[in-house]
Amino acid sequence: MITIKPFKALRPQAQHAKQVASRPYDVLNSKEAKVEAQGNPSSFLHITKSEIDLPDNTDSHSQLVYDRAKDNLHAFISRNILFRESKPCYYIYQLIMNGKSQTGLVCGSSVDDYEKDLIKKHEFTRPEKELDRINHIKTTGAQTGNVFLAYKNVNEIDGLIHNWKTEKNPVYDLLADDHIQHTIWIINDNDIIIKISDIFKTEVPCTYIADGHHRAASAAKVRVALGKNAPAGADIFLTTLFPANQLLIMDYNRLVKDLNGLSVEELLNKAAEKFLIEDVPQAFSPSALHQFGLYAGKQWYKLTAKEGAFTTDPIGILDVTILQDNFLDPILNIKDQRIDQRIDFVGGIRGLGELEKRVDSGEMAIAISLHPVSIQQLFDIADSGNVMPPKSTWFEPKLRDGLLTNLIFDTSNM
Repeated sequence: MITIKPFKALRPQAQHAKQVASRPYDVLNSKEAKVEAQGNPSSFLHITKSEIDLPDNTDSHSQLVYDRAKDNLHAFISRNILFRESKPCYYIYQLIMNGKSQTGLVCGSSVDDYEKDLIKKHEFTRPEKELDRINHIKTTGAQTGNVFLAYKNVNEIDGLIHNWKTEKNPVYDLLADDHIQHTIWIINDNDIIIKISDIFKTEVPCTYIADGHHRAASAAKVRVALGKNAPAGADIFLTTLFPANQLLIMDYNRLVKDLNGLSVEELLNKAAEKFLIEDVPQAFSPSALHQFGLYAGKQWYKLTAKEGAFTTDPIGILDVTILQDNFLDPILNIKDQRIDQRIDFVGGIRGLGELEKRVDSGEMAIAISLHPVSIQQLFDIADSGNVMPPKSTWFEPKLRDGLLTNLIFDTSNM
């Protein structure tokens, strides 16, 4: 069963919350982060993407960047923008996007549970992204990125969270620039904290990483790296747990830098062996499984996988598998999406216009749109011990960085 713990969150003073709250570090590149934080010295991006405060040619993975993140974190604390909770608490985090609400419990999840596979994974991670967060955590002493976990619904947990939200006032209630509402309550009643902890220990056999495989893996590897010197704070990692029936998975699309020496016509001819191909007059978002959109040469195509292009097992039936086995690998020679530098990934929240823009600019050669994976597919694969191809799921809305941070060291040691 699952072990969760309350923690002393590092969080903003209420009057600074909207300025501090920032989009997750891994949905922005350095240029986008610099623009987003411009004119806002309280943006948490100065901590999660601290290269924005350094010369443009600075390597974003250099120690200089991590040291600046640490300095900025200390400055936020000394300026009283951020303060640490006086006692361990749980937190409720509600998100509302386009009128749809989802509510999670923010807590410390057990690194031991992660290592025992009680926290289920469905993706492999990319080594360079792990190393980035390992260095960030070790240098700053803080877990700044929240891992998004799902669990199969437990009515008693839902009821406790609903009652607390109804009876208590939130500490933060802000509308972000992307029109997503972020509302947070503190659960500081010891009896309720113990009750929630006990329910997870007795009623929840496992949780599932929905978003944040790299953040979770990095937190576990930091504890290993610290060895006998690892503080108690490194035994947990920052998570928000959502009931599965509230979650929305969006498409997670692909961009490829080159055509492996082929022309667009040759590419389409090779793809036609495993896909039915149709010209479409506008950007194509697949409406059913086994459909794909392909954008090349300012033209969109609809690709439909033929019989024989996939199997019916939990992995083989996935569209991301069909794409890998019948297109990316045999035609474009992309063997491993985790490490191949020729492929990039774009969450569906950015829309198909983002795909067109990056191809039309010449940065990328083609774009591929996919149908979203279902939450049940995610559970089935994680329960079977298998993993999806990388970057298979994109969850929205995203939690904001900076509203709740877990320090693995006491502030007195910072």
